[in-house]
Amino acid sequence: MSGIWRYLLAVALGVLLGVGLAVHSVRAGAFGSNVAIGPWRTGLDFGTADASARTRAVVALRGLLALPAREARYYTAATDDAGQLLDGRCRYRIAGGALPGKWWSLTVYDADGYLVANPANIFSVESAAVAEPRWQIVLAPARQPGHWLPTGGREHVELTLRTYLPPDAGRTNPPQAGLPSIVREGC
Repeated sequence: MSGIWRYLLAVALGVLLGVGLAVHSVRAGAFGSNVAIGPWRTGLDFGTADASARTRAVVALRGLLALPAREARYYTAATDDAGQLLDGRCRYRIAGGALPGKWWSLTVYDADGYLVANPANIFSVESAAVAEPRWQIVLAPARQPGHWLPTGGREHVELTLRTYLPPDAGRTNPPQAGLPSIVREGC
């Protein structure tokens, strides 16, 4: 009799551990985060019929209105170029140039994946607002001159870079030099 109980206990613990790890993986996951390009994360299966179960679960949890890969590529960043978590109480310089697509937007989110509430009601900067070939955006809690994304002073923030109508229908990723740098300037 004790052998059956040990077996049932082992099965129950295995199921609980497996479910717990799966939930953690999905909640902590960025969109199809199997590819790292500097601080940016993306996946080759995001927005495709070949998307893994994990990618589909992450999209269901965090990806409102996700578009197919041929229409948009999504890159997320939870860290700066030095690998430190993005702290909404600090100031960062995000610098880039031409991105792989016809149009792009950069949006700041809180740790739960929601837009960061801020008095300026600024949630995103898009390519139409940035006329220079090389551009800079400041991510900071207080208003900044030029292009600014407010963090609301949140302890942890994340960025999502969307490139629309990417070349080759979104089947490849740009090299690290093709995506913006994220440099902490101070706290």
